[in-house]
Amino acid sequence: MFHASIEPLLEPFCHWQRGVWRSSTGPHFDVFNPATGALLATVADQGAAVAKAAITHAHAALPAWQAKSAKERSALLRRWFELIMEHQEPLALLMTLEQGKPLAEARGEVVYGASYVEWFAEETKRLYGDILPAASGDRRLLTIKQGIGVVAAITPWNFPSAMITRKVAPALGAGCTVVLKPSDETPLSALALVTLARQAGIPEAVFQIVTGKNAAAIGDLFCSDGRVRKLTFTGSTPVGKRLMAQCADTVKKMGLELGGNAPFIVFDDADIDAAIKGLMLSKFRNAGQTCICANRILVQAGIYDAFVAKLVAAVAQLKVAPGTEAGATIGPLVNGKAVEKVESLVADAIAKGASLLAGGERARAGKLFYQPTVLGEISRSMAIFDHEIFGPVAALMRFESEDEAIALANDTPFGLAAYFYSQNMGRIWRVAERLEYGMVGINEGGISSEVAPFGGVKESGLGREGSKYGLEEFTEIKYLCLGGLG
Repeated sequence: MFHASIEPLLEPFCHWQRGVWRSSTGPHFDVFNPATGALLATVADQGAAVAKAAITHAHAALPAWQAKSAKERSALLRRWFELIMEHQEPLALLMTLEQGKPLAEARGEVVYGASYVEWFAEETKRLYGDILPAASGDRRLLTIKQGIGVVAAITPWNFPSAMITRKVAPALGAGCTVVLKPSDETPLSALALVTLARQAGIPEAVFQIVTGKNAAAIGDLFCSDGRVRKLTFTGSTPVGKRLMAQCADTVKKMGLELGGNAPFIVFDDADIDAAIKGLMLSKFRNAGQTCICANRILVQAGIYDAFVAKLVAAVAQLKVAPGTEAGATIGPLVNGKAVEKVESLVADAIAKGASLLAGGERARAGKLFYQPTVLGEISRSMAIFDHEIFGPVAALMRFESEDEAIALANDTPFGLAAYFYSQNMGRIWRVAERLEYGMVGINEGGISSEVAPFGGVKESGLGREGSKYGLEEFTEIKYLCLGGLG
């Protein structure tokens, strides 16, 4: 019922036929609506050969794209941003259909994703170099920043719009060409964004897309081809490690945004109502399928019972339903494996002594829906302490002291995001500085912004996305020494 508004966004890649968007020719794979199981589209199943051809085109297009002025590239990015904003509703509908998140969240992601295009359209004009003081008067020393070259980008299914714009916009702004491999779970949002980029005037060879089920083969090609000078990837830590090892032979620059295990700490001097509000935002957005999602909720013993009561009451207000249904707040998980993982983690926790306070099973809305769940009294021995849940499950643990909370929070190889609530200014500074995480939300559950650097430490990745630092990630510094000036 949404094809009339979405069809123009997919026309370059698919045609509408008998209720399905179908790829024009060649091998294809199916894309399903996770809320209903209905077939949405058949998309071209492209492999390493197509990826290699795309790299060839991107490499050939690089000189002309780099020759454009920063202002020219900025204008093209600005137009892409405007087109995304003009198509907010069909983009959001398409995202809900293929990814499952509630329509209100999808609308928010479209605007959030567009904000990165707008931001980097502006930052592109501010890619400054430096004049350095020379040791002698007959020389002048300076640095310039240039686009690194061809960029390969691999993006996930959980934010099928924002994870693309956050990588592609700074790369294009810096003067790089891009070959994008989106998730085979959610390729349609990616195709729509590429359509709008082409309408904005960004040359086809400058920003290309490769859709395919064989992610490993395409990833191997991205890693081994020496013409690709940067690989940027958002996904699991095991896959990121494998890509990192494969890129060693060609010594590529890498951007890795990998797994998380975010602690959410509530101290006894916290505003409990504010902490509940922040937790609901962080934990249950996208049905808990976010890399910076609150994973381990550490609550100081003195307020534990009061906090649990308010959390269970808040969770009871969530509506589990297909994302297109009015008032839906919890959509489906992405696939059957995701549901089975959540079920396994919950079962393990209960078997080892956790208390089930809400939910705990699949929801009636459909086979990929899971009830918003609250587990109390989790312990270090439970798998849920170590593993990223990626589902609507809040797992609570008591702690006694500030030192204990920090030790528990840091007891993980991951270091993407952390959150804590306190009204004590001394504690705020102490805890913020001791947490081993790339991002820390203090009395705030929603921390993402195009103006701030997004990224982690330890096994959660390399580099930063967004902010002024996100543009520099796609550049190399070139030092120029001008002699004979005496």
